Amino acid sequence: MSGSLLFCICLAYFVAAYFVYGGFLKRVFAVDPKRPTPAHTNFDGIDYVPTPRIVLFGHHFASIAGPGPIVGPIMAAYFGWLPALIWILVGCVFVGAFHDFAALTISVRNQGKSISSIMERLMGFAGRQIFLIFCIACLILIVAIFTLLIAGMFASIPAVATASLVFIAMAPLFAMCTLKLNFSLRNASFIFVPLVFLTVALGNALPFDLTAWGLSRQGATYIWIAVLAIYIFAASVVPVQWLLQPRDYLNSYLLYGMLLLGFVSILAYNPDIKLPAFNGMEALTADGNMTALIPALFIFIACGACSGFHALVASGTTSKQINSEQDLVPIGYGGMIVEGILGVMALVAVMAMDPAQFFELGKNQPMAFATGIASFSAALGIPELYAKIFISLAISAFMMTSLDTATRLGRFLWQEVFMPRSKSGAEVAVRVPVLAPWRRTITNPLVAAFIIVGASMLMALSGSAASIWPIFGASNQLMAALTFLAITLYLLMKESKWYIAFFPMLFMLVMSLWGIVQIVQQQWGSNLVLVCSGTFLLVMALLMVAVGIAIIAQHLRLMRNAEHKLQLN
Repeated sequence: MSGSLLFCICLAYFVAAYFVYGGFLKRVFAVDPKRPTPAHTNFDGIDYVPTPRIVLFGHHFASIAGPGPIVGPIMAAYFGWLPALIWILVGCVFVGAFHDFAALTISVRNQGKSISSIMERLMGFAGRQIFLIFCIACLILIVAIFTLLIAGMFASIPAVATASLVFIAMAPLFAMCTLKLNFSLRNASFIFVPLVFLTVALGNALPFDLTAWGLSRQGATYIWIAVLAIYIFAASVVPVQWLLQPRDYLNSYLLYGMLLLGFVSILAYNPDIKLPAFNGMEALTADGNMTALIPALFIFIACGACSGFHALVASGTTSKQINSEQDLVPIGYGGMIVEGILGVMALVAVMAMDPAQFFELGKNQPMAFATGIASFSAALGIPELYAKIFISLAISAFMMTSLDTATRLGRFLWQEVFMPRSKSGAEVAVRVPVLAPWRRTITNPLVAAFIIVGASMLMALSGSAASIWPIFGASNQLMAALTFLAITLYLLMKESKWYIAFFPMLFMLVMSLWGIVQIVQQQWGSNLVLVCSGTFLLVMALLMVAVGIAIIAQHLRLMRNAEHKLQLN
């Protein structure tokens, strides 16, 4: 079987799954286009704004599509491409897309409140606080790993650094045109979208190569880490309409362009599959360690199959912009399906490599993906170098988007931790005045952003991307398991099919806890930061599970008592 045929089969599977299982979930959650959404009932013109489906899909997909759909599958390919492919196909449809859709739907049904605010309603104040602290720890890991990956890419491909810096500068200019100079969105797009693609040529002509100044590759990486730290600090505190929103919008064109290029290139090149389908239950992975397939497979592949970070995005921003409940399935479920397609594309990109070539390139997963797709694009007559720069720019662009979003969400959640019992919700945390001086200081946006960025940079400097990714993946999957706990409670209280969320919760919980325990054991005595992080996440998750089990048991007991009384009557 060729890579193109395999990709087409997977594409057909995802399309069928969208209509079949997505339609099933639509009925379970009783999606009603006539029910008003928070974007209308809470309209404020700032956060709560009814948004056209195609525009909101671009925002949502750009926010959730970090490096995960590319990095995770390529890391898992060290075990062989078949286990990775199976988990992407099964996990994305029945776990990840369900998770994203349910988190978005529940948030929309609760006035667009954050998932942590919903946790307070379902599990009380203690449950909310534990979940908030856990999410902050996960977001710090996300910011750290994305910073490392982007800095490494900038140091390896200086042309991408140039193009990315120009791309960042374009965002506020685009905002200036639409907000101050009265350009329509269409007219501004006609100007700036072509400029986005021209940044690729500019980067190729003027690569920002720090090693040309006498720095080593590692020294250049450290410089880029510092630059990124300054950028994300600024991006987390400036108004969203001046940087994040225009970046998301312009970025979506890069993402669609990369997906289109990858799809057409795979069909035109028709690559042979050279990578082994299965390398055994243990394999030497990118971090240089012999790693067991289980649970590593389910830890490495996060965004391509299931990602807890998506629940924060869905309930943090997307739920406030849903124009109609009719958009829940296309955006919530469909957005994750597209990520699954990207995950399969990443696998196909490395399947065509010789095992020896993959073993080396696979250590830098974004580079491996860019190299693979760029080699396919030669069949279209596109210069391989130009295609490689374009793909690398697209990868770095949506990594930057996820980096922006994660940092901003981390700031929101840090502020929310210190909010009183009755003032939950990230959107409330920003607006409600806090009178106590210590609270006013600790929840100041600048202070909160500094804490999140500072902790993330400390984590980034504690190890390489390959060593931090497993703890990030495990924490991300734990966040998904805890979100499934909230979904289970929601369906249980609605007396609906709660078991469809309960079993994915159990699976994700077992795999992620198993993975964290293994990571702590492996890093014991060698990396104190990762050991402490893993232990902390383990304790927080177990506390959360204990609270959830108690609530589920109590609710089932009440249901049984009610049924018993009904029978007696």
